[in-house]
Amino acid sequence: MPSTPNLSTDTGRPLPPGARPRPVHGWRWAPAWILAHVALWPAPGYAEAVLALGALAALAKLLLSRFRGGEQLLSHQAWALTSVMFFAYWLPELVSAFDAVDRAHAFAQTAEDLRYLPFLWLAASAVADERGRRVTFGGLALILAVWVLDALLQALVGTSPLFFGIDAIKQAVSGHGMCSAQDVAALDRLSGVLGPCNLKLGVVVASLSPFLLYAVAARFGAMGWLLASALVGLVVLLAGARAAWLTYALVVVCSGWRLLGWKKMALTLALGAIALAALGIGSPQVRERLARTSHALSANGEGVDQALSGRARIWSAATCMAREHPVNGVGARGFRDAFPACDPEPGKQAAWGEGPAFHAHQIVLEILSETGVFGLLMWLAGAAMAWRAWRFSSPAARERARPAMLALGVTVFPFNTHLAFYSTFWGGFTLLLAALYAGSLLSRDGDATVSGAS
Repeated sequence: MPSTPNLSTDTGRPLPPGARPRPVHGWRWAPAWILAHVALWPAPGYAEAVLALGALAALAKLLLSRFRGGEQLLSHQAWALTSVMFFAYWLPELVSAFDAVDRAHAFAQTAEDLRYLPFLWLAASAVADERGRRVTFGGLALILAVWVLDALLQALVGTSPLFFGIDAIKQAVSGHGMCSAQDVAALDRLSGVLGPCNLKLGVVVASLSPFLLYAVAARFGAMGWLLASALVGLVVLLAGARAAWLTYALVVVCSGWRLLGWKKMALTLALGAIALAALGIGSPQVRERLARTSHALSANGEGVDQALSGRARIWSAATCMAREHPVNGVGARGFRDAFPACDPEPGKQAAWGEGPAFHAHQIVLEILSETGVFGLLMWLAGAAMAWRAWRFSSPAARERARPAMLALGVTVFPFNTHLAFYSTFWGGFTLLLAALYAGSLLSRDGDATVSGAS
């Protein structure tokens, strides 16, 4: 019987006589790359550069190995789910580009977004084994903890130390700061490390909070979880975005009930409501948002629109776009160009200020208006595949993927308002969570087999 050839486990090519095969443990540099990308979000240009370089590095590694040794990076199921979730996002963008208002720009953006696919493989591989999950999830928890403490310091002293340092470096390098004087003067909420010209702190902290809360609970138990959830919640409230309030409430309920039980969880929520009322008394910004929210109880449409900061007008325009372009929408990122033709109140001063609305502020309406029924069906197909993978996975697999699952779930929760999913930042943010979910649920170590998925 002929002997089995001595093959390299990462390339599949024969090794010299006497040489031992070199085992592949995945891309050990992947967790550090993902964490560097997240840590650089306060400097968007550098974060995008890290994403693009990571995508190129991942693609180059795969091409050099001729895509051999793939099981050493991801399980078959993880390769499939990560790719499916990418195409559920990207194919609607491609199809909508054919009838977009600005077709050339739409096709250019669609081609540019192909970089996300190898980056998602890289992100999924970062959490495909126990070491990678420990480093990546632990690193995300640490980054978020630093950002939360920085935001609390801003609440106390009026300035974010981290953003102050970043801004000083920017001043020294380019001669101007990260934000304009108008942005600084108009600041009415905690901006934290992201700065006064990028007021996304609340939604980012709320969506990433599962990584921190689960890590704290695992290390310090229920008391640690309670303290961490209170500090994170304070930052989310003071950051001002009411969408983040709902997102974080979902995180607290979903992460806390298994740890505390329903009775203690109900008590925790009651204490949170009391804290919100106290903040409404002590903080003018929180009080103003609570008062604006109360307008939703008004019987007239104007009161509801005021409570929603003009979003009722935006949603009416989005419905018009979906009705006028039902198949493939007005094009991803084409909302602002199509808005004037569908504005239900042309010429009237908008609640958000001058100019058209940039996006639908609601995930279902964004998908329908910008990518049509085709886009909605593709997104639903991606969600169904993600849910099927969860449903047929073992309890151990679900447990290790729970932080990423919860982060992804609350980010795309449909009964909320949202940032633009086809924007560079929030689209990349959401796809990163999808990859972390797929890679950790269907990991290549332990029980990575999805029963019934064959």
